[in-house]
Amino acid sequence: GVCRELGIGFVPYSPLGRGFLTGQIKRFEDLPEDDYRRTSPRFQGENFQRNLDLVKRGEEIAREKKCTPAQLALAWVLAQGDDIVPIPGTKHRKYLQENIGALNVDLTSEDLARIEEAAPQEAVAGARYPDWAMQMVNR
Repeated sequence: GVCRELGIGFVPYSPLGRGFLTGQIKRFEDLPEDDYRRTSPRFQGENFQRNLDLVKRGEEIAREKKCTPAQLALAWVLAQGDDIVPIPGTKHRKYLQENIGALNVDLTSEDLARIEEAAPQEAVAGARYPDWAMQMVNR
């Protein structure tokens, strides 16, 4: 992309899909009542189930690679290039350790292709933010 052509690094925000890619959110009801993700189109209605199906595909690959779904997701981001540095957030030390473990997940070119086939970008259901927040994007 443009950043790479210009020698600019890229820092992807929320590389774990606001927790979705950890595999720990199985139902909309798993989100606390006051959780902002309840307003996200990707976590609502039919979108939730469609996105959960994508997560399940990733969980299968993670099991085969003997890593967690979060580690697989982060390893995939890291494999996109040395100029891409994800910043996963966490509130718990155990998840910090888990995230660091992504550095030990070795993904082959076949693994990367399989991940991209299992969860293509265009298959993600729902907008990234609610309508009111999308108006602030790219301003």
